[in-house]
Amino acid sequence: MSPARTIAILSTGGTIEKTYNESDGTITNQRSVLEIMLAGLVLHGVRIVRIPVMNKDSLLMTADDHDTIVTAVAGALESYEGVIVTHGTDRLQHTGERLVERLGSTLKHPVILTGAMRPYELRTTDALQNLTEALLAVQIAAPGVYVAMHNEVLQFPGVVKDTKRMRFVRSS
Repeated sequence: MSPARTIAILSTGGTIEKTYNESDGTITNQRSVLEIMLAGLVLHGVRIVRIPVMNKDSLLMTADDHDTIVTAVAGALESYEGVIVTHGTDRLQHTGERLVERLGSTLKHPVILTGAMRPYELRTTDALQNLTEALLAVQIAAPGVYVAMHNEVLQFPGVVKDTKRMRFVRSS
């Protein structure tokens, strides 16, 4: 039996991690639900290490936040065989491009960004599907930076969010 592949999941916030606050009816980044999502999956041959980086709505992310994520990814790649970054979809493309710009030529393992258009806690969510797709993609993709969501894996550079169709596409 081969040893388990070790994958780091860096959590940065975004809709995938938003939770419902009963007292005021808001959906915000209060706590992570990644542990709950991971607990429901069968992950033979994979060991997951979760690394919290920040817990922000990506609309509030700054250039410094993107740099913080790049630094965290670079550090994780020194110890793990692949990295998944959970991220808000509104600024995910900016982090993807920054990762390619800063780390692209040195990558020895895949970096997969994923998120959700609807929070995990909602009845109709894409969060668990997207996390599962990212977990598969990080094990089979060549070194590079990708987004894995909605049954697609797209490689950066040149990936953008299509807000009309609520998905990521190759820029034209």
